[in-house]
Amino acid sequence: MAKENKEKRLVAKSEKIFNVVMVIIGLIISVLALYPLYYALIASVSKPLFVESGDVIFGIKGFNLDSYVQAFNKNGLWVAYGNTVYYTVVGVIVNMAFTTTMAYALSKNRLAFRKFFTIFTVFTMWFSGGLIPTYMTFKDFNMLDTRSAIIFGFAINTYNLIIMKSFFEQVPESLEEAAFIDGANNITIFARIYMPLSKPALATVGIFYAVNRWNSYFWAMNLINDDRKMPLQVLLKKLIVDRVANETEAAIVTSQSLSSPTTIIYAIMILAIVPMLIVYPFIQKYFKSGATLGAVKG
Repeated sequence: MAKENKEKRLVAKSEKIFNVVMVIIGLIISVLALYPLYYALIASVSKPLFVESGDVIFGIKGFNLDSYVQAFNKNGLWVAYGNTVYYTVVGVIVNMAFTTTMAYALSKNRLAFRKFFTIFTVFTMWFSGGLIPTYMTFKDFNMLDTRSAIIFGFAINTYNLIIMKSFFEQVPESLEEAAFIDGANNITIFARIYMPLSKPALATVGIFYAVNRWNSYFWAMNLINDDRKMPLQVLLKKLIVDRVANETEAAIVTSQSLSSPTTIIYAIMILAIVPMLIVYPFIQKYFKSGATLGAVKG
């Protein structure tokens, strides 16, 4: 009996040590992940002289908001901001429409050649045509420098499709059978049964798409030439490139300078991040419950 109690105490002690180590590791990872955002925030409201000299590390030095004033007045900022909002909102609607309907079809055993279509779809997660063939495809379809290239060119993400497919497969078939008996068709079942039951999964996949749409810049940079169609992230990238190209000029700041190209870039970074930070708390309850839904098929 004494031996068993001793073993239980050892197990309990080892579990406590493990939990403490995991908490410490989690805190370290959290700090490493959050510090860049924190640094961008404090740099955007600090004097350029302290930022350029590397004195801004853990706190604000020379608090001022002139960088945000300059950012608000930046040529093309609000046009790019509006484009990003448009690409995100319309893009997510298109993403969810294509993803959910295709996931619903692939989740049904009655779909002809279901296995072939599933394998063909999953295959694209690891193999694609490559950058140049993809670009040439957009060119051949006359989609260069068009908003539709951004909206419809990336309508489905295979990983998100698999999440939705796995979730739909967990919905009891008895619900669908009962609906069929009552005279419902596939569209009615999809809209009135599957979609209402899928709010956690929809929120999870939706936020994945929204963040990706909001932060994407590579294909927009390559497909869009018109500044009036340019999203915010491409504008930010251009500002960073211009800042690096004119590094000597950007570094010429004095104690009287209230803003610089560097601090303005940090201010725009914060402006670009804020919308996602505002939206996330409203869908957090769905996201937390939906993040693992579909991961294990029941």
